[in-house]
Order: sequence, then structure tokens, then C-alpha cells
Amino acid sequence: MKNFAFLFSFLLLLSACSSLVVTSDRDDTVDFTKYKTFSYYGWAKESDKLINDLTKTRIEEAFAEEFKKRGFTFVEEGADAIVSLHIVVDEKTSVTAYTDHYGGMYRPGWGYGYGYGYGYNMGMGSSTTTYHEENYKTGTIICDVLDATEKNLVWQGLAAAVIDDNPRKREYRIKEAVTKMMKQYPVKPGK
Repeated sequence: MKNFAFLFSFLLLLSACSSLVVTSDRDDTVDFTKYKTFSYYGWAKESDKLINDLTKTRIEEAFAEEFKKRGFTFVEEGADAIVSLHIVVDEKTSVTAYTDHYGGMYRPGWGYGYGYGYGYNMGMGSSTTTYHEENYKTGTIICDVLDATEKNLVWQGLAAAVIDDNPRKREYRIKEAVTKMMKQYPVKPGK
């Protein structure tokens, strides 16, 4: 199985650069069509404290809908596959700088001093650099699918984006992230 820790670190690095970054990894030796039922393992330690119950429900329902499209049935116990969900929130700072240049001339002309004649004069310029810092949060949803019998990880999907604090957009953004993540699941909808 590939190194999931490297994948996760790489994803967090990319998450600050674009609006939604999605990636996944899988165990290529597994026949994913054998999984017909799933249950939730629960939220990973501390993940459930980062979001409210409404957001947790939206995330679980979005995954349930995507798994259902792939022929899964949710069961409380005795599932073929176990789904574990994680949330990671990172606070970041973006710094931008802009420099203005003013003045600075070099031109021919008559100068003062000892004697008369053609000469050059120079003027010194100035530069001003303005810095702007913006604090923001990135959120990552991680979905682990484990084989219930073998108890090993068979698929992991990650979706990371800058968190939008607008509650009206939250439901849409959750569905968008889960849908894009699940497009990388080995079983396509309707199969």
C-alpha cells in the first residue's frame, strides 16, 4: 500500500494554492465490487470537535448518497466496508507585497560648480513596499474505507479547500467536495 502520510502532506501543501484539491489512493489488489454494505466507524479522534452536528450530518449524508449511487447499502452492523471520516483544519497566513518606485532621473543639463559647461545631473528616487497579510483556514475532509473482515485500509480520499464561513454556501461546498472525491472511488455510480 502506498504511503498515505506523504499523500496527506502533499495535499495540505496544495490546498492553499487552489479552491478545491481532491486526491485519493487505493490498494490495487482489492476487488472493490465485492463491497455491498457499509457502516460508519465514527469520526476520528478530535475531528468531530472541529465541526458542529449539522455539518457532521451533511458530510455523512453526502457520503451515504455517493456510496448508494455505487450500489452500497448502509447497515448499522455487519457491513462489508467500514467508512471512517476525519476533518483537519489548518490556520494559514497569505502574505503579498507590492513595491512602488518613484523618482530617479538621469538627464543631461547645465550644472553648477567650478567652471561652465555641459554636464549631467542625477536625482535619487525612492521605493515603497506595501505588505498585506490575510489569515484564512483550510479544511480537509478525509474518507477512509476499510475492509471489515481484514481490518485494513483499502481506499482513502481527500478533499481540501479554503473554508468559506458563509453558512449558505457550506452545504453546497460539502456536496461538491464529497462528489469530486468519490469520482476517484474505483466503483463508478450505477455499477
